[in-house]
Amino acid sequence: MKLLINGSWHSNHFDSTELRNERERIRVQFFRSWVTADGSSSFKAEPDRYHLYVSYACPFAHRTILVRKLKKLENVISMSVLNPDWGSPHGWTFGGWSESTPDKVNGHEYLYQVYLQAKPDFTGKVTVPILWDKQRGTIVNYESAEIMRMLNNEFNAFGDATVDFFPLNLRSEIDEVNVFVAERVNMGVYNAGFASTQAKYDVAINVLFDTLDTLESRLSNRQFLVGDRLTEADLRLFVTLVRFDVAYYSALNCNVRRLVDYPNLWNYTRQIYHLPGVAETVKLDHIKQHYFDTHEDVINRRIIPKGPTVDFSLPSP
Repeated sequence: MKLLINGSWHSNHFDSTELRNERERIRVQFFRSWVTADGSSSFKAEPDRYHLYVSYACPFAHRTILVRKLKKLENVISMSVLNPDWGSPHGWTFGGWSESTPDKVNGHEYLYQVYLQAKPDFTGKVTVPILWDKQRGTIVNYESAEIMRMLNNEFNAFGDATVDFFPLNLRSEIDEVNVFVAERVNMGVYNAGFASTQAKYDVAINVLFDTLDTLESRLSNRQFLVGDRLTEADLRLFVTLVRFDVAYYSALNCNVRRLVDYPNLWNYTRQIYHLPGVAETVKLDHIKQHYFDTHEDVINRRIIPKGPTVDFSLPSP
């Protein structure tokens, strides 16, 4: 696996229980600060102070790109886009691909150098998104769900305050739906695709498609997941669904059914895609490059996928 260990970059390191525990300790303790409108957190919401490091290929980074776009914060928070091909020995790399950019803030060549600038002895995986503070020269936060909330709640003085993806009256239900979708769908595709054994794959694939069946039923008589408006819950599900048929179905062995085989989920995903500004954030070429060229040595090709179902016993035409 690719990661930093005590500030040293490793492109192919064996994982271990001890290393996993250390990564979790670091992830809980560092880079989990909060930008606030009033500055009470020491990170005050200000125009041109913060920068997003993202990839169009990554669904978790895509969440933050969407909120930045739909809240009209593009002139408030700058952004650098990484190359979708994560397969190089250096991991996430700047530039070298259509619509990828240089590191516009720190001038680094690789994303792990951004982590080292903030914490020279960092141990952990190098992931996107990152919310960077240009004023203090450090990472504020690298948890996509928390960055989404900050962009939605704390920058209303500079963006579109009429757009609210986490309205007060729906927060409890949004949180409930997010928990349900996160492990079963957002992470569910990876639980299946990166399963190390047939038994683990069989469990993961059943959980994933049972959950998609439940969501299909939920959307049978409603336009959005929560209430009658687009919320954070929809954005978090959308970024996985929009990748499903072009990447997860084949690259991650999630091939029991396609998204287009779910009428309600398919209509729901297209409806969100056609909302103003959303389509501009969906880069299918980045997604395909990332999942098909990057993870070939990670997925266990000995696992037999559950689908697709082919029934040749049907009468001939």
